[in-house]
Amino acid sequence: MLDAELETAVFAARAGGEVLMKHFRKLEPGQISEKTKHDLVSVADKESEAAIRAALDARCPGYGFLGEETGASGGAELRWVVDPLDGTLNFVQGFPHWCVSIGLEDGQGGRAACILDPLRGDCFTATRGGGAFWNGKPMRVSAQGGLDGAFLAVGFAYQMTPRLARFMPVFEAALKRAKGLRRAGSAALDLAHTAAGIFDGFFELGLRPWDVSAGALLVAEAGGSLMDWRGDARAWRESGDLIAGPAGVARDLLALARP
Repeated sequence: MLDAELETAVFAARAGGEVLMKHFRKLEPGQISEKTKHDLVSVADKESEAAIRAALDARCPGYGFLGEETGASGGAELRWVVDPLDGTLNFVQGFPHWCVSIGLEDGQGGRAACILDPLRGDCFTATRGGGAFWNGKPMRVSAQGGLDGAFLAVGFAYQMTPRLARFMPVFEAALKRAKGLRRAGSAALDLAHTAAGIFDGFFELGLRPWDVSAGALLVAEAGGSLMDWRGDARAWRESGDLIAGPAGVARDLLALARP
């Protein structure tokens, strides 16, 4: 069953990716609007989510759905969690770093995941207990043993302004020890790259379910650790405050982040 659900997720992600590729660097001003200040949505986001949902419903009818653009519907015991375009601001600006993220969750958490980077042809997938894969090949988190000398991904957005007092001391402390920090603007793709060992770790505050559903399963199945900023291995699902990466890097980031 998991294999069929994963195939469905990949099929739907590709349907959404095709829509996005048609719009990339071709959006008109009238096709972009603000949900809240500096939180953009475009016709590309909406059309991608519609294509993804149609594909999911056709292959897996009756599943619940939570999408960034259309919200929740159906049951929550087995549901798709979809970001049809993670990195909307990048997309609108023409910056080539964005993705489609589709996770399937049940009562135990992540069940299947697909993150698709249409521009690079990268497809990251995982099923619970079945491992994580990058374009069909097994992937693992990096062997980095700790924060010193790590190459990290970090996220922050305009909407995070109320959390800056908590975030900035951790950012500064990590900056002093890591060999590099990157804020590329797509949490889902950052998590996929952490699962693939490109990044040695990731941290951010206030993420939403569609930002992390697929990426968290990728990291877990690639051998990584996930926790909130207090060290709870499950509470990040509610708070959106996430640390992810190899065990040693996650441990050191937690030491900086824990109140």
